[in-house]
Amino acid sequence: MSTQHKVPDARADDPDASGRGALDGLRIADFSRVLAGPYATMLLADLGANVVKVERPGTGDDTRAWHPPADQDGTSTYFLGVNRNKRSIVLDLNTEAGRERARALVGESDVLVENFRPGTMERLGLGHEELRARKPELIYCSISGFGSGAGAAIPGYDLLVQAVGGLMSVTGEAHGEPVKAGVALVDVITGLHASLGILAALRHRDATGEGQLVEVNLLSSLLSALVNQASAFAVAGVVPGRMGNAHPSIAPYETFPTADRPLALAVGNDRQFAALAEAVGDPGLAVDDRFRTNADRVAQRAELRDILTERLSAAGADHWSTVLLAAGVPAGPVNTIDEAFAFAHTLGLPGIVDVPAATADGEKGRPSRQVAHPIALSGTPAQYRLPPPGLGRHTAEVLHGSSDHPSV
Repeated sequence: MSTQHKVPDARADDPDASGRGALDGLRIADFSRVLAGPYATMLLADLGANVVKVERPGTGDDTRAWHPPADQDGTSTYFLGVNRNKRSIVLDLNTEAGRERARALVGESDVLVENFRPGTMERLGLGHEELRARKPELIYCSISGFGSGAGAAIPGYDLLVQAVGGLMSVTGEAHGEPVKAGVALVDVITGLHASLGILAALRHRDATGEGQLVEVNLLSSLLSALVNQASAFAVAGVVPGRMGNAHPSIAPYETFPTADRPLALAVGNDRQFAALAEAVGDPGLAVDDRFRTNADRVAQRAELRDILTERLSAAGADHWSTVLLAAGVPAGPVNTIDEAFAFAHTLGLPGIVDVPAATADGEKGRPSRQVAHPIALSGTPAQYRLPPPGLGRHTAEVLHGSSDHPSV
């Protein structure tokens, strides 16, 4: 390998790094963009991995342009939400110089993550077989929409996968339109699967010294994530449909109107139902033959809903949430996003964290407010070392050890 393209040590050139994370010393060359890949690599970066984000000149990651909303500096909050703890370099992979620098980066990395359309990395000379021949211990993670076979040409957008993958068919009111989830849930699930696959491959490499190809796709991830709905079809041949907020196998397990706003009830067993009946002032419901068991309650769902709706209309959702939780009944109001973060705060759970910020010249700037990492590790907790990077901010630093920032 040409020494002029050698990449500095994974930790020594990162002045913002502090302490040791669970994945300290692991280097990831991240060629992914938008959501599934960046979410996976951010989770790994929070746990200590040194992630170098490779972006195209001029525009970078697509989500840099996905606004509003934006922060005070006009940066897309979408991009900011999945790209902390990374360094950004700009490479033009359509040039041989850019591709050679990409190969050099991969040569100094443990893991490569990409989510180009299948065949693109091969066309660029950065495919799995070619890079593994150079570096047999490389973990190569490829994320696609519909796999690398017959579905390779289908664009992998979350909305499309929610539609063709069945999620929209079970989301929405029974007689209404199919509805997508309020976030790109399939991308998030696929990102989780990618990070899990990478960790499994690293465990295998620790034992054998061998790298491998990790492939995940949005459609397969969704089918797995349909869990009980998919199992109903696979095992019993049942094709589920839309039921609004109700559950096909549990009752009462849905939202109910109250005196002010909706209340979610998630009653999973007979003991909880008896406590609910007592709390709403109608203890006889628990011994009523119509509602004695969960199967009975599912069969008489509409009648039970009418009774509970009448009882719950006497007070607001916050009142019932307090009363029912005290009685051991899972219940809570339908919160807005700000209320959800406030609720997490009252429970002592991390919600919003301040991530160190840096200006273009490396000086400290305004802290970036970020959503906290969801995994708590007692010995090697998640760290917030670096803010989401400016486009190409670390190109020279990573590739040359210089303080200049030219596009490559």
